[in-house]
Amino acid sequence: MLTTLVIVLAVVVVLSVLAVVGASIGLVYLIKLPVGSSGSLPKAAAGLDVGEMTRALDGAVRKTSGRLPSDVQAKIAEIRREILELLPSTGAFPFGSEDLYVVQRTATDYLPSTLEAYLALPEAYSTRQLPHSGKTPLQLLREQLQLLDDRLDEITEAVHQRDIERLAANGRFLEERFGLGSEPLGLPPER
Repeated sequence: MLTTLVIVLAVVVVLSVLAVVGASIGLVYLIKLPVGSSGSLPKAAAGLDVGEMTRALDGAVRKTSGRLPSDVQAKIAEIRREILELLPSTGAFPFGSEDLYVVQRTATDYLPSTLEAYLALPEAYSTRQLPHSGKTPLQLLREQLQLLDDRLDEITEAVHQRDIERLAANGRFLEERFGLGSEPLGLPPER
């Protein structure tokens, strides 16, 4: 009787350990495997509505087409391009990232709101100097678009810097792992 109880207890312990190990492996797999709605790898961070962002950006371009000077149209197109180019990298942004928030809000709110505020003015006001700033609404629009563009440039630079650091770390690993004798790969020193 005691032997049977010990065997049953041993089997329960072994099965419990296997269940915990299996659950741990499954959890690690799920955390590392980002899955999109179709089962494929996502093109952007979870929680970002790429469709909404793209529609908002395309709407901004359409809404302003032919209504703004060419340099302003070019700046809007540049902001759109930068955001769309950042989307595949957003999955690597840390949870709660301010940069991720800025990218999403620039596409869906900051850019459209800036343009709508300017377009709500009568055309005759676009070149009229404002008493409180000494600038025209068109100058203010250019400044605001430049602020958005500058912030996106900072985010893009940070993404590229992370990519460069990851590449350099991989190179250091390969040098250590496979070594080239006296001929290093010429990578920058570790920071």
